[in-house]
Amino acid sequence: MTTTRSAKVAPASDRFYDPTAPANFLAGFEDMDLIKLRAALDVEMKRRKIAISVGQMAEELAIQYFYSTSGRPNLLAAPTGTANVDALSRKGERYSIKGICNAKKTGTIYPDSDDPRKQLFEYLLIVKMGRDWSLEAIYEFDWNTFCENRSWDKRMNAWYIGASNKTLAKATVYLPTEKN
Repeated sequence: MTTTRSAKVAPASDRFYDPTAPANFLAGFEDMDLIKLRAALDVEMKRRKIAISVGQMAEELAIQYFYSTSGRPNLLAAPTGTANVDALSRKGERYSIKGICNAKKTGTIYPDSDDPRKQLFEYLLIVKMGRDWSLEAIYEFDWNTFCENRSWDKRMNAWYIGASNKTLAKATVYLPTEKN
């Protein structure tokens, strides 16, 4: 059964640069200038410890969303390097967070090498983002729902969830809403 909840989050247009806006100043840049700009942005973003990958941004969006949504647990980022766990609730529940921007499936979730049936987390959050990395939706799968819908990636020797509407409809859905 699908449940939908909303939190009061500013619309993406208020928070991010809109690349589709008519006054897109980047269109006037030469290719090499865009490459240099991107490199400079990467250096500065790393210096400031700002998320620079879809996965990092998904984790930040999910943690921020849950913090600002009543009825949802406050999540804390898990220590770097924790296998399959990206955030923890105050009750000790483990959350794996995967981001999807243009992809048709999530990143991989590796089974435990000693016990392939071992439960790796309590919840999987799939954070769907727009092309501007704005939050579109969060899909929450509990462990059992994840197991029922996971697929095996032979090349990676790991699980993933396909991003089809049919599969995502089996999750609890959280949608951002405009701040009043």
